[in-house]
Amino acid sequence: MTAYLSNPVVTIATVDLTGWATAASVNVIREGLEDTTFGMDSRSNTGGLYANEASVTLFMDYSANATYATLAPLVGTKVTLVVSPSDAAISATNPGFTLTDAYLGDLPVLSTTLGELQVLELSFTFGTYTEVTS
Repeated sequence: MTAYLSNPVVTIATVDLTGWATAASVNVIREGLEDTTFGMDSRSNTGGLYANEASVTLFMDYSANATYATLAPLVGTKVTLVVSPSDAAISATNPGFTLTDAYLGDLPVLSTTLGELQVLELSFTFGTYTEVTS
């Protein structure tokens, strides 16, 4: 059994933002379509369209080549997001979970509290899910 200490690699639009990331999730979601027919005694579903989503939590950094400079031009566009469990090479035991053409709808450009580091909560919706192993 292999267990991973949470230390994922987060890449958004080919830029490695791992150094600012504190949390990440990629969720494969397939909408359920009801296919119940007369005579059935329980509701039944079949898989419909995928409605994948991902979330990433990052520290805000306004420096060149950091979070703000990378993300600001991406708002309202489709991007590729890759999250892998560790910084080891992509492989069957360290896959890259990828959403291609995931939509980044908003960017909280300023959300600050006295005495705390500024944190961004990003949501990516839809996109095509793949698991890269090489």
